[in-house]
Amino acid sequence: MLNKIKEFFQAEMQTRESEDGPQRHNLACAALLVEVALTDQKLDESEVSALLQALQQQFKLDQKACQRLYELAQEEAQQATSTHQFTQLVNQYSSPEEKFQLIKSMWSIAYADNNLDKYEEAVIRKVAELIYVSHSDFIRAKHSVRPNS
Repeated sequence: MLNKIKEFFQAEMQTRESEDGPQRHNLACAALLVEVALTDQKLDESEVSALLQALQQQFKLDQKACQRLYELAQEEAQQATSTHQFTQLVNQYSSPEEKFQLIKSMWSIAYADNNLDKYEEAVIRKVAELIYVSHSDFIRAKHSVRPNS
């Protein structure tokens, strides 16, 4: 699996960094977004679209690269036993603003199908706590992407 990740980032991200850490960080962020999409047991097309859009914006990838990152992230999320392995990388490599943007993207995915599941909210809350996003920023991110009801 690690070789697939390396190949992806070498081919698509054209990163100058030779370390695995930043590459694994990007995959960890993507896996956390996948976690939200899979939480309600219904992977809606609108959630996948929101997820791919978030990946494209956050990592500045083309559509094909986003799709490949999404597929790798799905594998990682399904193999993971908890979100801790992902949140550790986020804490290590993300600025407070990047963490806020991650939470905001998670909310976008949760709202994409026009049905906020209580388990989706619980996952986002747990991740926000683990990456030290304040409760006020957690709420601000939620309100910034919530559809008008």
